[in-house]
Amino acid sequence: MNGDGDKTRFNTAAKPNWCLGCGNFGIQSALKKALLEFDFEPHQVVMTSGIGCSSKIPHWINVYGLHGLHGRPLPIAAGLKLGNHDLVVIAEGGDGDGFSEGMNHFVQACRRNIDLTYIVHNNGVFSLTTGQTSATGKQGFASSSTPDGSIESPVNPVALAITAGASFVARGFSGDMNQLRDLIVAAIKHRGFAFIDVLQVCVTYNPAKSYKWYKDRVYKLEDENHNPADRDKAMTLALSFDEDRLATGIFYQGGQNPYEDSLPQLKKGPLVSHQVDNIDISNLMAELI
Repeated sequence: MNGDGDKTRFNTAAKPNWCLGCGNFGIQSALKKALLEFDFEPHQVVMTSGIGCSSKIPHWINVYGLHGLHGRPLPIAAGLKLGNHDLVVIAEGGDGDGFSEGMNHFVQACRRNIDLTYIVHNNGVFSLTTGQTSATGKQGFASSSTPDGSIESPVNPVALAITAGASFVARGFSGDMNQLRDLIVAAIKHRGFAFIDVLQVCVTYNPAKSYKWYKDRVYKLEDENHNPADRDKAMTLALSFDEDRLATGIFYQGGQNPYEDSLPQLKKGPLVSHQVDNIDISNLMAELI
């Protein structure tokens, strides 16, 4: 730790404008607590986000942040990590942001295994735009976009991440900040693409899934002696998704090499450290412009 006031170094003067009781508060608190577990200074961490209530979070954590386009936090995060390996890169977004607009980016990030952490605030609705059903919304869920109930089967983010090749896959709950903090710490320590699906309470547009509703149903994989190295067992657990018994914890963690380790362009180190004074791109510019 780094002296007086150290525990507040990730705080901002601005305060969130989320609804009272929103699960985003728990996720924000868990993330700041996780960052304090390391010896990071704010300038060593960068967050990217898409669009949505969840994606406002970089405004309220004192690190570098880029609030981008809907569904696009992952390509920006990947570019940041490839450009400077020394940065701790965290992408954040909601289930609508990540699994509707951003689905292809999610699948590609999983299979490439770039060394960054992706936290998804999963509440089954597009909260910022008044609660339309998202890709993870339960079949039959009635909303402004599905007044007769959604006819689509929901996306299973954990199973999809394992199938697509993510080397760290976990699920947390916004009402259990201690476990979520530990999951974020483990994700940051992991070398490779780390995905955390967070069951998040939306008190305004999906109030039926309240804190009590989740607390009556969640259980911890670590209490079940689950071995995260067993990919087949992790996949079986993910596919046996049951809203009456929701597993939290690390489903899968493997040892695949990160994407950047194999790029020939990065053999001399991250791009930010390359000497570029003697590079002449005039011919390329003449050809393209």
